[in-house]
Amino acid sequence: MIKSKIKTLFVLHLMLMVYSMSGICSKKAAGVEFLSLEFCIYYGLIILLLGLYAVGWQQIIKRLPLTTAFANKAITVVWGLIWGLLFFHEKITLGKIAGVILVIAGVITYVYADREDTSDE
Repeated sequence: MIKSKIKTLFVLHLMLMVYSMSGICSKKAAGVEFLSLEFCIYYGLIILLLGLYAVGWQQIIKRLPLTTAFANKAITVVWGLIWGLLFFHEKITLGKIAGVILVIAGVITYVYADREDTSDE
């Protein structure tokens, strides 16, 4: 049971990474001429990524409580920080690091609290 939940959480985080990648394509599309070939390619990638995410999300919420899945969705802030650094050469500031730490702490706290609630039943 625990292995299954860990596997589901891992897949959830992969899906959230895919979801966050649509933001990369969005920002790239915003930097090119509207309806150019490059714009259309980025826009197509956004639709593809969000479609994959939607299918994956439906599978995840079959296996996890919706509140748990949504609590983990905050982790996209971490992916945004990583993608900003890798693709857009944005600076990582102390404030951003503090924010990411708070988000991760919140997700971990919720997951552990959720585990304790289910073990009481």
